[in-house]
Amino acid sequence: MAARTEPMHIQDAARHLGVSARTLRHYETAGLIRPTRLANGYRNLSEVDLRMAAWVRDLIAAGFSTRELRTLLDALDAGADGKVCLAALRGKLAQIDRLAEALRRRRQAVAARLTVEGDRTLGLPAAMSYEMEISSDEGAQRPGAALSAARRLR
Repeated sequence: MAARTEPMHIQDAARHLGVSARTLRHYETAGLIRPTRLANGYRNLSEVDLRMAAWVRDLIAAGFSTRELRTLLDALDAGADGKVCLAALRGKLAQIDRLAEALRRRRQAVAARLTVEGDRTLGLPAAMSYEMEISSDEGAQRPGAALSAARRLR
C-alpha cells in the first residue's frame, strides 16, 4: 500500500481496500478500526486506519471472526507484544488443519460409499436397496419407494 498523506472518506477507502463501505462500517462497529469523524459526521480514514482495515480484511479472509480479532486487539491494546499475534495465527492454523482433516475424512467416507455401493443404490442400507430392486421388478420405479420402505422398517 502506497503511503498517503491525506485521510480518505469511507467510499474512497472502501474502493482502495477492495471492500464495501458497509464492510468498513462493520469493522468500525466491531471496534476493529477507529476512524475520526469530520464536523459533518463523515468518517475520515487515516493511513493507520487503512493499514488496520487491510489487516482485518486479510485475517477475516483467512478465517478469523471479528470477535476473535476484537479479542486480539484488546490484548494488544492492553500491552501484549507481537507474540500474541503469532500465537493467534498458529492457533487459527491448527483449527484450519483440524477442519481440513475432518472434511478429508467425510470425503473419504462418501467416496467409499460410491466404491462399495455403486451408483445404483446411492449408498443406502441393504434393506432400502432390496426394496428398490423389488420395486424395479414390479415395474413401479418410484424414486421414493426405497425411502418409504426404510421408514416402514423402523
